[in-house]
Amino acid sequence: MEMFSDVMLARMQFGLNITFHILFPTLTIALGWLLLAMRIAYVRTRAEHWLMAYRFWTKIFALAFALGVVSGITMSFQFGTNWPGFMETVGNVAGPLLGYEVLTAFFLEATFLGVMLFGHGRVSERMHLLATALVAIGTSLSAFWILVLNSWMQTPAGHEVVNGVVEVVDWSQVIFNPSFPYRFAHMMLASFLTALFAMIGLSAWQIWRQKDNASTRPVLRMALCTAAVVAPLQILMGDLHGLNTLEHQPQKVAAMEGLWKTQKGAPLVLFGIPNAETQSNDFAIEIPKGASLILTHQLDGELKGIDAFPNAAPPVAPVFFGFRIMVGMGMAMLLVSWLGAYQAWRQRRAALQEFTLPRWLLPVASLMFFSGWIATVAGWYVTEIGRQPYIVSGILRTADAISLVPPSNVIFSLVAYGVIYSGLLVAFFATIRHMASKPVDMSVRPAAGVRRGASATIAPALQGSAEGQR
Repeated sequence: MEMFSDVMLARMQFGLNITFHILFPTLTIALGWLLLAMRIAYVRTRAEHWLMAYRFWTKIFALAFALGVVSGITMSFQFGTNWPGFMETVGNVAGPLLGYEVLTAFFLEATFLGVMLFGHGRVSERMHLLATALVAIGTSLSAFWILVLNSWMQTPAGHEVVNGVVEVVDWSQVIFNPSFPYRFAHMMLASFLTALFAMIGLSAWQIWRQKDNASTRPVLRMALCTAAVVAPLQILMGDLHGLNTLEHQPQKVAAMEGLWKTQKGAPLVLFGIPNAETQSNDFAIEIPKGASLILTHQLDGELKGIDAFPNAAPPVAPVFFGFRIMVGMGMAMLLVSWLGAYQAWRQRRAALQEFTLPRWLLPVASLMFFSGWIATVAGWYVTEIGRQPYIVSGILRTADAISLVPPSNVIFSLVAYGVIYSGLLVAFFATIRHMASKPVDMSVRPAAGVRRGASATIAPALQGSAEGQR
């Protein structure tokens, strides 16, 4: 059967690995910056709840970082075992970019994460704050290099093909390829929403289950108000990213919109079931001319359909549904964050520890703990499946990059990965739930006699605030 061909099995295995792996960098990229904000807030105010929040979420950061490293190593091995044609053809691009990520990002965050976890009370406030900042920078640098490579695979630039091998002509064009700015901004905002809604969901669960502590309500209020700003920014960036995709990968947009035939005044398909046999959408609910208006800003603008890309168009159904799941979760995050921000405005005169949500909203907000991950995974499926049948757009087809590993071996490792990853995922969420149910350990205090230095590290303006707290 075609669905169990060598190519499909290898894609399923890589898809399983990337699905598991992406959960953790998506959380840690933005969580590093949110931890830095908590750390600065504590240095400025000496409010105990910010230190408590920092301690708790640093543990979650470390747990996610560890699982991200393990799954990332496993994923990188597959380039050699399942996809040797990839590195043979584009290794001159992929190799250096992956190397830059390790040298400039991974070593940085891995080194200073130890100071973050174990240095409080052992190093000065200035050094501990610097370590937190460097970890945050490292996570973003890691995202930068990985997204450079992924974006180049989507919209290759700055290269030439010599005897079937890609040679770099201009590294600036490779790095800042046409889709990179949009993809990087979209991913950074997605990471912030993932981290913020993890905070919202867990804090709401703690209040709902009466397991909250002094940091729970301040974190919930901060996360809701920040998400209320980030969510609409992500919607705007998603629109700009979509227009960029229309320009450079119109076949992907055709699959996203369920547009089978090139036409003017294309409808916006709100829901339907793509039918590859009839080249139509069953049970479609449409807004007439909506897709043309959104994508071309003209009611009768022409959009290319799947028929314009014979033998070079992605499968429609997974891209179509993935896009709608991503958008649907985005709308849910916008609604919940705005409801929360409205509650924060109503309670603006109350103390941070008194902030709360209506009783009916707490279980809803608790379930939103998973919303960022669901949206991110769905979005990555749209991105990666929408590039098919190419692994590098216009240069290397997926079928030409696969190894000759026997299908039985791939099936065995696929099942093994699935079992192991399922166990790790259950353990990850169970550990977070356990930590959220227990008091935060505050036995280790900041090193004495270094507050002046910590204030000077942030900014001279903060020195007076720290001095005033003595």
